[in-house]
Amino acid sequence: MKTTLISDVAGVLLAGGKSRRMGQDKRFISIGEETLYVRSLAVLRSVFERVVVVIAQDSASIESDLPVLRDLIPECGSLGGLYTGLKQAGTEWVFAVACDMPFLDPATIKYFIELRHEADVVMAKLNNGYHPMHALYHRHCLPIIEGLIQAQDFKIHRLADHPALRVRIVMPEELRPLDPQERSFYNVNTPADLAAARSLLERAVKPSSS
Repeated sequence: MKTTLISDVAGVLLAGGKSRRMGQDKRFISIGEETLYVRSLAVLRSVFERVVVVIAQDSASIESDLPVLRDLIPECGSLGGLYTGLKQAGTEWVFAVACDMPFLDPATIKYFIELRHEADVVMAKLNNGYHPMHALYHRHCLPIIEGLIQAQDFKIHRLADHPALRVRIVMPEELRPLDPQERSFYNVNTPADLAAARSLLERAVKPSSS
């Protein structure tokens, strides 16, 4: 049976292309048989009717049949990418992820989407803190983001504490039935992270011995 794609939320893939800690463009690093970029994009396309890719103004372009947007405001990191996605995606809500997350899970994403009418922001808070790059945002966030950019404060998790926004925090116990090891939130920033991700994938696909 064909899965119905979500139409009132856009998937936004932040694929800036800086990758300073990795030392190479993370978008084109392979995990298994696919690049990080391709893996992330495939999951978003399986969930959302509309998907857009946001890249930095000075990053290498990406060939895609999807809209590729360059940051409207340069040098603002992921906050600038989120701002661009919210401004130009064409939907009231966006679900934003970074392209260095190799274990995105459609069921976990859909759980966040189910909560969209409760809040302007739906974000997980795990034992290691907030996860703003696996989160849902409403266009009501735009003026708040503009204020943060003007203040040169580029930390997206500020949105989770902002008094002008309705915020729904997703806690670890809620995620346990869907993603008990919280792999959906794993991201690859360094060569060590990359080695660990490849090891996780190998263990996941390796047939168990009888």
